[in-house]
Amino acid sequence: MKIQIVQDDITRLRADAIVNAANSSLLGGGGVDGAIHRAAGPELLEACRKFNGCPTGEARITPGFRLAARFVIHTPGPVWHGGTHGEAELLEACYRNSLRLAAANGCRSIAFPAISTGVYRYPKAEAAQIALRTVRQWREPLPEEVIFCCFSAADLDVYQELLK
Repeated sequence: MKIQIVQDDITRLRADAIVNAANSSLLGGGGVDGAIHRAAGPELLEACRKFNGCPTGEARITPGFRLAARFVIHTPGPVWHGGTHGEAELLEACYRNSLRLAAANGCRSIAFPAISTGVYRYPKAEAAQIALRTVRQWREPLPEEVIFCCFSAADLDVYQELLK
């Protein structure tokens, strides 16, 4: 599996699937979630309504609509409560379940944001370690390429340092 780390706007990436760091309602929000909903258009909201939400750690897939990506995989990450409330296991499940949906839908490439590290306050280095470890442990043929899309240069540095 090829792993890339880029600093970019995930809504502009050309990948078979991009991952939305969603809230459990799947109805849009701030940060990357709001950006993906705005870029994909109102059809995304309508597609997400049909799910009636999604528990933390699970994932749901929709078309990408107006995005360059064919699919959006929505996964609600855990809110950080000090690391003693199963946050690591839930975050790992976000990545694993997203990879599973990508593989089931024939996605050769998938792009992840830094799930839970914004308003959910997950420590960035710990979250990046979980993300990289989970992707490296993935043994299925698909996806073939994983892109970690960092919003800031500081996030990019964290991932690049861990990938060394």
